[in-house]
Amino acid sequence: MATSEQSPSYKVFVYGSFQEPAVVSLILECTPVIVSAQLHGFHLYRLKGRLHPCISPFESGLVNGKVLTGLTEAQLKNLDMIQGAEYVRKTVEVVLTKSPLMQEKSEKMQVEALIWSNKDDPDMYGEWDFEEWKQLHMDKFIEASKKFIEWKKNPDGKTREEFEKFVQEDAPMA
Repeated sequence: MATSEQSPSYKVFVYGSFQEPAVVSLILECTPVIVSAQLHGFHLYRLKGRLHPCISPFESGLVNGKVLTGLTEAQLKNLDMIQGAEYVRKTVEVVLTKSPLMQEKSEKMQVEALIWSNKDDPDMYGEWDFEEWKQLHMDKFIEASKKFIEWKKNPDGKTREEFEKFVQEDAPMA
């Protein structure tokens, strides 16, 4: 009897810039199956001086995002690496919002999510807006993501902190 050794497959809830298919396909080096979902009990914050948001627990919060399905361990590590040490990966429950499999009831799913590690961070504020990000920052973020992929393939003595500079928001002009 032949056995097939299949690597584990991961599902990850993403929000912010990773909802953009161009960013996801660049970072993961493929296009996964993507399903719309909501995460209850969290809030999507802006981060002072950064182009990307974070989520943190908030009792009455609701975050709209996407679930990336069928990810490999290496792709999961890519997401962890690009997000950095300020995020921690946790298992959460989301509610799928647009699935061809859904009839009347809401389908729930256990997934991984990257949560901001410091829930009291003074740099978190307001609410991050995906459409605003697409108009104002997407091109810069995609360029930064390309630099990240180049760096990952050939660090050439550079540190992750050098990549961080590319995802910083431009200082307002005086």
